[in-house]
Amino acid sequence: QVQLVESGGGSVQPGGSLKLSCVASGFVADYYSVSWFRQTPGKEREGVVCLGSGDLSTAYEDSVKGRFSISRDTAENTVYLQMDNLKSEDTATYYCAAGLFTPCGLYYRDRNNYKFWGQGTQVTVSS
Repeated sequence: QVQLVESGGGSVQPGGSLKLSCVASGFVADYYSVSWFRQTPGKEREGVVCLGSGDLSTAYEDSVKGRFSISRDTAENTVYLQMDNLKSEDTATYYCAAGLFTPCGLYYRDRNNYKFWGQGTQVTVSS
């Protein structure tokens, strides 16, 4: 069964950290570009960060540069999102998605470029 499963969300105070995991099954995630999107009620789902197939490219949305970091464990077929110095505006449901495109910078923001999506994990940043 092909699926992406996110985990690691939760509640944290501003300035705190969380690490999200996206476990792929039924396909080899290393062949795909994998991105993290986030969405808040009433707003469009937006691309936040992308890691290209074979880890050959990355892209970060401006508001998370220097705070978020994406990585991949090929053996575990898992992509991670390390989120540091979290801000209240980072509060959202986070989704991982996998698509056959490269490089990240040109294509990751378009949701139509993705073949697989996870179900989402909630991140809440609040004091």
